[in-house]
Amino acid sequence: MGNITFVKEDKEVVAANGANLRLKAMENGVDIYKLMGKMMNCGGNGQCGCCIVEVIEGMENLSPRTDVEKRFLKKKPENYRLACQTLVNGPVSISTKP
Repeated sequence: MGNITFVKEDKEVVAANGANLRLKAMENGVDIYKLMGKMMNCGGNGQCGCCIVEVIEGMENLSPRTDVEKRFLKKKPENYRLACQTLVNGPVSISTKP
């Protein structure tokens, strides 16, 4: 089990190991999409790159970047992830809409 802390929202969510970050955010009312992402997101299939989040703490508790993330995030900092591609395996702090 790991807690996900959404920093900007001041919300802490409990997640089982292997939980999908995007789904846990949505289940708990945390908005991860900017305006265009709200209208054009792919529903968590890793095809749009709209669910970018910044990992503040706990990067070691997340699954490695997928090939999809490597493509979408190649010019972004290493601590940026696509929430739909990220699995949580321990405590992390996340900043939405970086």
